Amino acid sequence: MQYIQPRPSSIVAALYTARDLGCDLAILHGPSGCSFKHARLLEEDGLRVLTTSLGDNEFIFGGQEALERVLKYAEQTFSPTRIAVVGTCVSMIIGEDMEAAIRDSEITTPTIAMDIHAGFRENIDGVMAALRPAAVAGWISEEELGRQKRLLDGANAVERARGAASKPYIQPSRGDLKHVVAGRLLECIRSGKKGIVILNAKKETAYMFADVMIAVYESSPDADIQYYANLSDLGLAKVRRDAKNIRDGLKVQGIEPVMTGALDEYGVLGNTLGEIIQDMKPDFAVIVGVPHAIPPNYTENIEIFSVTNGPRQVEPLHDIGHQHVVVEIDLHPKTLGVHEIVASEFGDIIRSLS
Repeated sequence: MQYIQPRPSSIVAALYTARDLGCDLAILHGPSGCSFKHARLLEEDGLRVLTTSLGDNEFIFGGQEALERVLKYAEQTFSPTRIAVVGTCVSMIIGEDMEAAIRDSEITTPTIAMDIHAGFRENIDGVMAALRPAAVAGWISEEELGRQKRLLDGANAVERARGAASKPYIQPSRGDLKHVVAGRLLECIRSGKKGIVILNAKKETAYMFADVMIAVYESSPDADIQYYANLSDLGLAKVRRDAKNIRDGLKVQGIEPVMTGALDEYGVLGNTLGEIIQDMKPDFAVIVGVPHAIPPNYTENIEIFSVTNGPRQVEPLHDIGHQHVVVEIDLHPKTLGVHEIVASEFGDIIRSLS
């Protein structure tokens, strides 16, 4: 499909994957402004991001010397445990050999080159550009590489079928009014209807989405509601740490949800979650994180309350029959660098109406 709306960057995807692989320093081999916003956000999450600041001179004569210089500076100044060198459009166009620069710099820090640029329509190319050299370096197993590829393909298929990539252009929306949706949700709970709350969140976004689960539970701990979450102990190191932190946070609040999968499996759990809904036959379902992962044939004749962080996800969710869709705006910046569950706007509104 030829998209005419902005799509996630494969360079940024490589940066986030470097973080998940345990890198504490990344070097963007390109102009100083490349991926500036995300680089700044990732620094709050423990990944120091440097740049080779390529300019006109390097565009003509090459930037290997600049990369070698920054690699040496990074090792001497910050003593990182792992380094990722991330490519950009410029490094691709001028044909940079980043692996040669790593070798010739003679640094001793474990370092891999992620040969990527922004000329891909799907950001999963950036993830794979990070994971393949990580497997070669022994940072992850070949089995995990294969698992990650299957998960990425599954998540991509969901986005194309029912997500923000399902149309060439989708009008961004703030979703339905949160206080109206929260009021209706509380009506369902107080009237004794049977419910289910499903956390199916992508990686660190679960730190905020989990708060909605807590707010529902706090509103009526004895209600006929069952709780499910994708917080199993699988995936890359950071993903497993995040899942444990959130499990611990939920337990403190008195919630021990049934595990459905891992935080990186959000895109392939649709049928599993759908079968749970089908077997339970609830009157209503609260689905937070990636609600569109669940095929619509499983949610017919059920009142659905969806919570997403994607303004372009509102229209597709309404299209597949989700009656109530709310958006947690700016969720991602608020969940970077955190290690415990953080308050959500929708969760706080539920509490205020309770």
